[in-house]
Amino acid sequence: MLQNKLQLFIDRHNEINELLVSPDILSDIRRMTELSREQSKISKIVDAAKEYNQIISDIEDNKMLLGDEDLAELAKEELKELETRKPELEEEIKILLLPTDPNDDKNIYIELRAGAGGDEAGLFVADMFRTYIKFAENEGWKTEIMNSSESEAGGYKEMVLLVKGESVYSKLKFEAGVHRVQRVPATETQGRVHTSAITVAIIPEVDDVEIEIRTEDLKIDTMRASGNGGQSVNTTDSAIRITHLPTGLVVTNQDQKSQHKNKDKAMKVLKARLFDMQEQEKMAKEGADRKAQVGSGDRSARIRTYNYPQGRISDHRINLTLYRLDVIMNDGLLSEIIDPLIADHQSKLMEMSGV
Repeated sequence: MLQNKLQLFIDRHNEINELLVSPDILSDIRRMTELSREQSKISKIVDAAKEYNQIISDIEDNKMLLGDEDLAELAKEELKELETRKPELEEEIKILLLPTDPNDDKNIYIELRAGAGGDEAGLFVADMFRTYIKFAENEGWKTEIMNSSESEAGGYKEMVLLVKGESVYSKLKFEAGVHRVQRVPATETQGRVHTSAITVAIIPEVDDVEIEIRTEDLKIDTMRASGNGGQSVNTTDSAIRITHLPTGLVVTNQDQKSQHKNKDKAMKVLKARLFDMQEQEKMAKEGADRKAQVGSGDRSARIRTYNYPQGRISDHRINLTLYRLDVIMNDGLLSEIIDPLIADHQSKLMEMSGV
């Protein structure tokens, strides 16, 4: 019975409330953080559970009033509203009870890299970067550039962006993959459409406790920063390159004038990449069910096409095509694509879970 299942969440929420004010927990920061996260995670289910219990109770009360001559009409009206809301709420609860990815509430790094297509790919990295910044603003999230590597034509070979806010990973994880762009380059005199591609990786930010890196496993090089970073960019050896010897992962950072800040940012990105590598390996072992649950697709798969001559944006996973390319890109309206992707993902999870 749904009410019994929901009561477990209410009981656990109450239990956490009591634990959070106990002296033992107040003196243990890590445990307090864990409990606070758990409480935050189940709070929406608890709110929905309380509303559901209230609806069930109100329905029973109003049914009893149907025999009362004075209150029957009022009870009928209220019953109509309650019996409309009840199935709506049940659907909302079904979604809230679906299995979630443990990374869903985390901040993320978006890594954009130019692929096939030369200068055009680099320019599209810059375009997508601006769109993600705008989308983050629309969502009330904060962003921070972690690293950038400029290309000759004014675009970027690579761009790494940290995005902080509520449910960032759960919304942006569907962006991982190959994004293909079709448009006429500014340098094209014949008006021919060129096709280029960029890859997007969505990597959850990790706490220090989630991954440990041994100092002896790192090779850290300092070098002179390159690119059009202003007058001071080439005057000091502030750029940092960190190589993780066991895996061969390399992270560079040159965006800050301070060597210390560049090293700090590079280490954060390295930790996230190592954690992500472990997660990808785990997912591969656990198979298709795990991939379906987290909804993070193959990064080598082409997920979306941006056709500028036709003003068309198409997501190939759900056969969604919108003829609003310029508006979506300029105003960061990615929710027009992401929301249908989330809905599709949830319906597949419901089928798998038998909900």
